[in-house]
Amino acid sequence: MSRYSDFKGAIRDAADQFKKIPKTETIRVISHLDADGIAAASILIKAIQRSNRKYLVSIVHQLNKQIIEKLKKEPYTYYVFTDLGSGQLENLKELTNKRMIILDHHKPVKVEAEHIIHINPHLFGIDGSKEISGAGVVYFFASYLDKKNQDMAHIAIVGAIGDNQEEDGFLELNNEILDVAKRLNLIKVTRGLRLFGTQTKPLHKVLEYSTDPYIPGVSGSESGAIQFLNEIGIQPNNKRGFRKLIHLNQEEMQKLVTAIIMKRMDEEKPDDVLGNIYILLNEKEGSSFRDAREFSTLLNATGRLNRASLGIATCLGNEKAKSKANALLTEYKKEIVNAINWFKDNVDEEPIIKGKNFVIINTQDNILPTMVGTLASILSRGNNFNDGTFILSLGQLGDGYTKISLRMVGKRKDVDLKNIINKITEGLEEAEIGGHNYAAGAMIRTDDEDKFINKAKEIFENYLN
Repeated sequence: MSRYSDFKGAIRDAADQFKKIPKTETIRVISHLDADGIAAASILIKAIQRSNRKYLVSIVHQLNKQIIEKLKKEPYTYYVFTDLGSGQLENLKELTNKRMIILDHHKPVKVEAEHIIHINPHLFGIDGSKEISGAGVVYFFASYLDKKNQDMAHIAIVGAIGDNQEEDGFLELNNEILDVAKRLNLIKVTRGLRLFGTQTKPLHKVLEYSTDPYIPGVSGSESGAIQFLNEIGIQPNNKRGFRKLIHLNQEEMQKLVTAIIMKRMDEEKPDDVLGNIYILLNEKEGSSFRDAREFSTLLNATGRLNRASLGIATCLGNEKAKSKANALLTEYKKEIVNAINWFKDNVDEEPIIKGKNFVIINTQDNILPTMVGTLASILSRGNNFNDGTFILSLGQLGDGYTKISLRMVGKRKDVDLKNIINKITEGLEEAEIGGHNYAAGAMIRTDDEDKFINKAKEIFENYLN
């Protein structure tokens, strides 16, 4: 049997064990607050609802000792962890009064316990950072519970996109889920400009806010974007108002694509502006939910702004929740702008430490701590730093702990960011680590920030040498 069939066999066995849980019991669901975690929880909740079971869900920033201690005291017996748990097996092992299923894709620690069913692609030699997301693992689990749950395949794809697993297509497991979504007419894949906001934003704003891909003279400049459109003969507005990318005809689209590529001729891959566009066919044209990339951003917004329940309800198709989540997206964008502006205002100040191959950003309590990962991701995709630069951001949670996020400009196969975070936190008490090769994070005590930063500088400099 192949590693893929072994992996699916383990998921099927886990689903069979889940079916044996008495329906009188409440299923306790714990998931992560990013787009993938919210998508994963939503798929599981749909499956639980279909099987007429009771459930209680919590979306958490990170699974740490404090949260696990609280879970220990809860009256529930059956727990399912989605998009987290694999890095906390040592602590979860102590919850001997609970029965747990972990459905995760982050790099695991190898701990076995009779009361824990641990499902993770890495245990079967499958790279969970690229080949399948947390939502994807839950999708297969839900499909084995009931084939009807395949109607959540599109949400698993939204989760995978939110976890940056789409690179001009998907690898085997995600691709299998995509095939189901296409067969059920949930998703249509087209080829086009790989830009964010094509369904909802005015065209000139889409170009202005484009950082990945970066368009010289256009990205970051509203006047530059409008001038660019006028120069190539595309009117930014008409009698009805500002035009969107979806309003362009074929000739205008060809003009735009050619002009953007010409603007990027000094880039290493000027034509990588083209890619797959994932259209959710059950969503209204022009809505934030129509494009899978926009949908994943919206889920991130609900999680980062502590309104994850809206994200879950949105995935389950609740129209009122969609309306509220859409409004929340504006607030989320403001927080992103606040974070970026804070960085720009302090780029030469003490909270930001720059080396030859690293930038350490200690935001302290100046931005939302849930935004430090978003800030690091945006900076890693921008045009301000050289490939191979480590972007490390810190934000204080206000409860004596600090949230850490680590990203790298460009993707290098020889660098494992989770392993680097692991080395930096060695010797720090109560440090909790999570993530995978391309995006990693941690939670440390705020009192240990100086130790952590000094160790990070040392390790980054050693990588350079």
